[in-house]
Amino acid sequence: MESKTRPFDIGDMVVYPAHGVGRIESVQKRTINGAVLDFYILKLLNTQTIVMIPTCNVCSVGLRSVIDPCEIPRIYALFRESRNTTDPTSAWNKRYRDYAERIKSGSIDDIAIVFRELHRLKTAKDLSFGERKLHDLAQSLLVMELSTSRQMAEASILSEIEDIFQGKESATASIA
Repeated sequence: MESKTRPFDIGDMVVYPAHGVGRIESVQKRTINGAVLDFYILKLLNTQTIVMIPTCNVCSVGLRSVIDPCEIPRIYALFRESRNTTDPTSAWNKRYRDYAERIKSGSIDDIAIVFRELHRLKTAKDLSFGERKLHDLAQSLLVMELSTSRQMAEASILSEIEDIFQGKESATASIA
C-alpha cells in the first residue's frame, strides 16, 4: 500500500500566501530540467488564476489548509486585543515593510494583526497609499478565507468583523 506523500487532495481548499484561497484542481506530473515532478494545479478563487506548485515545495511556499471554523473565534479575539505589535508613531515605510512581511508569511494570525492595526490606524489618521493597499489586501485575504471556512457570504463575514471593531458583540457571539 502506498503511503500518502502529498498533504492535499484534489478538491481541497487551500491558502496560497499573499494570493488567497484556491482549490486543488488536479495533481500533474511535469518534467522540469530533466526531473519529473508532481505539481498541484491550484485555481485561485478571487482571480481564477491557475498556479502550479511543486508538491515538494508546499512547505517552502507556505501552502496550507483553510482555517478550521472552530479556530475563527481565536482570530476574532485578535481583533479585540488592544495591544499593537508595531509602533503607530514609527515611519510609515517601516510599518509598511513589517506589515508586508507578515502578509507574505501566509499566517492568518499575522494577517489578522496587520488588518487590526491598519484598521485602527485608519480611524486615527489617513493611511499612506501603501498602507491603504496593505489594509485592503489583508481585509480581502481574511474575508475570503473566513467565508470559505464558514461557507458564508463574504459580505456577512465583513459585517461581523466591522461589528467587532465597533464593539457590537451580539453579531459574533454565536461563534466566539
